[in-house]
Amino acid sequence: MLIIIGAVVVLGCVAGGYLMAGGHFIVLLQWNEFLIILGAATGAFITSNTKANIKQTLKGLKRALKGPSYKKSDYVELLSVLYQVFKVAKTKGMLALEQHVEKPDESQLFGQFPKFQGDHHAMEFLCDYLRLMTLGTENPNEVETLMDAELETHHEELHGATHALQTMADGMPALGIVAAVLGVIHTMGSITEPPEVLGHLIGAALVGTFFGVLCSYGFVAPLSNAVKGVDEVDAKYYQCMKNGMLAHMQGYPPAVSVEFARKVINSTERPTFYEVEQAVSTLPPI
Repeated sequence: MLIIIGAVVVLGCVAGGYLMAGGHFIVLLQWNEFLIILGAATGAFITSNTKANIKQTLKGLKRALKGPSYKKSDYVELLSVLYQVFKVAKTKGMLALEQHVEKPDESQLFGQFPKFQGDHHAMEFLCDYLRLMTLGTENPNEVETLMDAELETHHEELHGATHALQTMADGMPALGIVAAVLGVIHTMGSITEPPEVLGHLIGAALVGTFFGVLCSYGFVAPLSNAVKGVDEVDAKYYQCMKNGMLAHMQGYPPAVSVEFARKVINSTERPTFYEVEQAVSTLPPI
């Protein structure tokens, strides 16, 4: 929603200022210039990215339009999941988690938390490291290094969308110049025309430069930043799991381990200690 509002503000202010200065809006509608710039930018985007990265970019745009995936209620649920997992591990031993980790879709434990259970990537991340613990991994430093490596790889994959959009934004002003130069070439071919005709042709050529710069700094570059911002906010969800599991491996009680996890959450989504305490107090026994 904010992206749409921002785009409307950009268009409204640019068009409004132009009209207030006495400009004629119809002059800006140079469809051949638009085709040159947008078509060339799209072609360069396809050329410079892999098929996987193109798909990731489209998904990134969808994420940016939707906004962050995880809200305060989702973090309360996640902290409740971690509490239940750590409680089972403390009271029954890590091997008691094996049945839940191997078949999470059928797990009674994870079944209490339907949204988390439906998040395939989050579920896989948690279960992979719980599996390592059930197999006897006890060194939290080694596990932290492994987690960091996995999260960094995941971040780089998502960052590909941001990089692709930013590269497109960087190239659009130059493509605007290309369109403008082509317009000037066309104008030079009509040099014998009267001044009013030449003026129209030159104005049409300059629209290419205007449109390239506007698309770059008014739309594509902000979209790149929006994708990056959403991905960085959503990354806290995995950092929350990471902190909680590392605290558990260091021997802290479930409530303390969950507090370690809670502290990494952004303040805008972070539940209070008492909200988490109330949520876990109502959980059924496993």
